[in-house]
Amino acid sequence: MNGTPVHPTPVDDTSAHDARFPGLRRRGFLAVTGGAAGLGALALTGCSGSGTAGGTDRAAGGADADGKPRRGGRLRTAFAGGGASETLDPHLANLFVDAARAKALFDKLADHGPDLSARPRLAARWEPNAGLDRWKVTLREASFHDGKPVTAADVLYSYRRITDPKKAFRAKASLEPVDLEASRARDDRTVEFVLKRPTAEFPNVLAAFGAYIVPEGEQDFDRNPVGSGPFRFASFAPGKSAVFTRNDDYWDGAPYLDEVEFLVANEESARVNALLGGQIDYAHELHPTTGRAHEGRGQVEIIRLRNSTMQAFAMKTDRPPFDDKRVREAFFLIADREELVAGALSGAGEIGNDLFGKGYEHYAASLPQREQDLDRAKALLKEAGAEGLRVTLDTSPVAAGFTEAAAVFRDQAAKAGVTVTLRTGSKDSYWKDVLDSGTLCSYRSGAMPIEAHISQRLLTGSTTNATKWHHKDFDALHRQAQSTRDKTARTAVYQRMQRRLHAEGGFLVWGFADWILGTARNVRGVETKAPANSLDWARFDKVWLA
Repeated sequence: MNGTPVHPTPVDDTSAHDARFPGLRRRGFLAVTGGAAGLGALALTGCSGSGTAGGTDRAAGGADADGKPRRGGRLRTAFAGGGASETLDPHLANLFVDAARAKALFDKLADHGPDLSARPRLAARWEPNAGLDRWKVTLREASFHDGKPVTAADVLYSYRRITDPKKAFRAKASLEPVDLEASRARDDRTVEFVLKRPTAEFPNVLAAFGAYIVPEGEQDFDRNPVGSGPFRFASFAPGKSAVFTRNDDYWDGAPYLDEVEFLVANEESARVNALLGGQIDYAHELHPTTGRAHEGRGQVEIIRLRNSTMQAFAMKTDRPPFDDKRVREAFFLIADREELVAGALSGAGEIGNDLFGKGYEHYAASLPQREQDLDRAKALLKEAGAEGLRVTLDTSPVAAGFTEAAAVFRDQAAKAGVTVTLRTGSKDSYWKDVLDSGTLCSYRSGAMPIEAHISQRLLTGSTTNATKWHHKDFDALHRQAQSTRDKTARTAVYQRMQRRLHAEGGFLVWGFADWILGTARNVRGVETKAPANSLDWARFDKVWLA
């Protein structure tokens, strides 16, 4: 089956083409011809202005001829999904479709702007004490979909739920600096967060991926989830679709759309053909070749979010052969990054240097760009007793460029005497499977601050630590960086951490890919400078149909 999943439950192929979606198949949507009976079932008719592939020319984010956004209609979006085990629990969000649905229904206290700085959302403002170990957060006036106000009690309940030691919620590691036992509600709209140590970048904690605010006591999110977001719940069929309707009382202004629908189409070809055929209005995550083929042709609009996604191979540092840092360094030196970007991304991106966050605040840009050095790689492998090394590389068509990059790297490794065997995993369970199993896998990450990447993926307690990088002294440096008030000094600590990762870490970061979206020509308001995972990416309350 298809998807960008994290859930291990296998999905029967019929989940993608039941009677609800007669046009959807593994090989994509049927062409819009007289013989393609039933394709209209995907459209869920009743919207005004939606579903027309042609129409008025536009620039993404522009206005209609009268300069005003238009109200009404249903926006039909297509994302890769996670199969029958999907959930609307915002604290379990891992896939891009999870995050898009979560931000439609829920809010966080803060979120990341285009430059990845923290922007206030449910928090109207935040103020630290002199020691940076207590932060007062004042909530704006906002209500949940049932009319109840968002209160400090809801905030504390949400964060305590996320940090439940029996659960593995994504934002748990990011919230680690907060002492939730000592934190308290001063009044209904004021939260005093007590921290375990001074934390200069606490607003990034409030903006952490998955740190959504839910009503106090809420546990069941799949039958009738209640959030404070721009859309209200209407229906949800896991692995198939979700429909949300406009929240007229949204604190940030009611959406222009009447409804937004999230359809699951795991094959990229299915998303493309549905967009071209007028069955959907927004196609998420297109291949670079698709973007190049349709850009400027007039049928659809192609939007490129430049260098949004880290592309990497993840080496598990806690098991052979990658528990030897000499082997990891050898693999760094095997990679020809220019060839990987050209071959796997069709040139739609730029090379990486084995570090996350190129161009972001605190990035160690002064480190020399690593280049392929096969002789040095062979020498390191010989020194490590790993001549003639054989290793399995787990990959999957779960993400654009994964299988292509794996094949390119296999051929590069052969030149260093390393035999790489490719193992193609299920789209429906790939992310779950490779988190703990295997030794080497294809990997990617959307945008987030470097501090958030470290806290979620590189600390001993991180729940998505794909490289199994477990070092107490590294954890201590992270705490030191968080506690350092002066930004220049804090950057110096982060760069010290990055120098170590560059020398012996588990992420072979070979590139940064453009994130490519496709929309119908009548779609307006889609941001063009919002990296994946940031506030304005997949934000449909500001989108309208011309």
